Amino acid sequence: MSAISTQPAPAFEEHICDPLAAHERVQQLPRPLVFTNGVFDILHRGHVTYLAQARALGASMVVALNSDASTRRLGKGADRPINPLADRTAVIAALRCADLVTWFEADTPLELILSLRPDILVKGGDWSPTAIVGADAVTAWGGRVESIAFAHQRSTTSLLERVRAQDAKPEK
Repeated sequence: MSAISTQPAPAFEEHICDPLAAHERVQQLPRPLVFTNGVFDILHRGHVTYLAQARALGASMVVALNSDASTRRLGKGADRPINPLADRTAVIAALRCADLVTWFEADTPLELILSLRPDILVKGGDWSPTAIVGADAVTAWGGRVESIAFAHQRSTTSLLERVRAQDAKPEK
């Protein structure tokens, strides 16, 4: 007879942090601190390349995810996010580049940025530095803002469009 083994939670789960505790947890991370945010719904090569490049800009990195409600308000589609917040935070936390993973309920991460005071604020190449939420605040306290050009032209929206187009094709 075999026994059911209970395993401890994977170590990466220690990187997941409720937003209310994020300020305190960030104080333990080495500086310069990088901050980035997004939905990161269905992780693809573009995401992981971008996240690795963003992390290389500093000594540690916080990744803040849009909550499920915040994602729906972005207008990406009625069925988005595909993966719920708990799954998305776990996947990002399992990546080496993420030192802390948290989330925000608002439409933007501004409140979190103001609380965590990152040294480097980063978004993908589809954002100009001046349009990045929190850019004014970060530069005012001496930080910098970066927009990283896409190394791989990928998007979750286009991936889902391809999958849905395949599903719509009649069977032969």
